[in-house]
Amino acid sequence: MNARGRRKRRIGVVISNKMKDTVVVDISRRIPHPLYGKIVTKHKKLVVDDPGNTTHLGDKVLVEETRPLSKTKRWRLLKVIEKGKE
Repeated sequence: MNARGRRKRRIGVVISNKMKDTVVVDISRRIPHPLYGKIVTKHKKLVVDDPGNTTHLGDKVLVEETRPLSKTKRWRLLKVIEKGKE
């Protein structure tokens, strides 16, 4: 259980940076299927605040949960962990 005031952090890959000050990050996790046991990959797309447009496609980034910034934006960029191929 998260302590009060502790914000969630996730690591993901930038899949879109076409918006101003906003990027879309893909969070993937591998879990076993509940019945068959096969390892499957689950994906989640997060809309992340990126002031200054510092990221590029393929960058591995660390994001943190924050207050609602717009209709769908609930995460902010903390840092770029690894640059993409570009």
